[in-house]
Amino acid sequence: MKQWFTLSAVAAVALSANLFADNTAQGINLFDDVKFNGQVRLRYENADIADNDKDAGSAFTARTRLGVTAGSIAGTSMLGFGLEGVSVNNFGYDEYFSTANGKTEFDTIVDPDQARLTQGYLAIKLPAKTTIKAGRQIVNLDNQRFVGSVDWRQMPQSFDAVALISNPVEPLSVVAAYVFGINPVKKYAVADRATETSSALINLSYKMVPEATLVAYSYMLGSISDTYGAALHGKAKVNPDLSLSYRAEYAIQSDPSLEYRVEDVKADASYMNLELAATYSGATLGAGYEVLGEAGDDVNNGFMTPLATLHKFNGWADVFLGSNNANGLIDMNVMAGYNAAALGNLALVYHSFSAQTGEEDLGSEIDVSYANKIGAVNGLSLLLKAAFFSAGDESLAFVAKDKTVGWAQLNYQF
Repeated sequence: MKQWFTLSAVAAVALSANLFADNTAQGINLFDDVKFNGQVRLRYENADIADNDKDAGSAFTARTRLGVTAGSIAGTSMLGFGLEGVSVNNFGYDEYFSTANGKTEFDTIVDPDQARLTQGYLAIKLPAKTTIKAGRQIVNLDNQRFVGSVDWRQMPQSFDAVALISNPVEPLSVVAAYVFGINPVKKYAVADRATETSSALINLSYKMVPEATLVAYSYMLGSISDTYGAALHGKAKVNPDLSLSYRAEYAIQSDPSLEYRVEDVKADASYMNLELAATYSGATLGAGYEVLGEAGDDVNNGFMTPLATLHKFNGWADVFLGSNNANGLIDMNVMAGYNAAALGNLALVYHSFSAQTGEEDLGSEIDVSYANKIGAVNGLSLLLKAAFFSAGDESLAFVAKDKTVGWAQLNYQF
């Protein structure tokens, strides 16, 4: 019953909003522009780390999400709200270590049984295309390398924050947020409480020309680090069949300006990312070179991105999740893909990993995925996906084992 409590609350609010919106003829119009959205995502995942004296983790889980937004409250277009709840259920099929079920004899799959209010915010609309959102909300900045919702996991990451979102002039987009709570994909350490923080996020995006967008950012995470950086990215058509996309990015990390409970934290590292891809008649070839820099003097961790949607980066096997390797991480990767409306989307990625210090071999990985819509049902899609990591230098304990992960997923959205 606890798993469905959050969804029941959301459903009740959504029903009430719909009733108010439909009763305008009787003079009742509390909510306007009410929109509902939902999702049911069924997933089977198998994770197997070689020679670690554990059984392979095997999880069958379902995400059920229900949300409602209103563009107007009590007849004023200045106020709106958003509400969303998510329930994750494994139906008692829990032959995996979820980080919360105590089954450490199995390999880890971070999808514990849980239910949560993932969004609950009030939106205040101001002139100059500016909105202030206060409360629990999803925040995805840029390509999610530094701040994201981790939507790949069944329970998304959200933030308790006050955020300003503005588009004052057409080429410029501004996001600034003060974050006081982080709701991670795992269960809370303390029941029904977010991980408390004191953090400030600023992201500026300026579209200089249709083919080039400049991004500048400052992410000050309480008692973790300050990160300052810039990126240039875009897409250009060479001819009607051929297009090129690119990204060039650099960032530095330093001691945190904002402290929360922990004092005198040190950070000193840099980040670089280069990407280039060409697409011709649905076929794509690309390459990337990403460096999460080594730790500076008297610092224990290399470059850190703790609020990122990490599954998108450094291989789908998630071997380097949260490793914060003091020796740094270099990810050289190439990808090939094909996308056609009738055939779906096929992608193949190869990663070669090494340390920045000493250039030790940290292993390699092959990732493959296939996704397609199921045309008979609007909003229904299929995903098949696998990751094959081969370990490198055995002296580096946190990457000393081969790992294989596979997924089969059905997703229905409305």
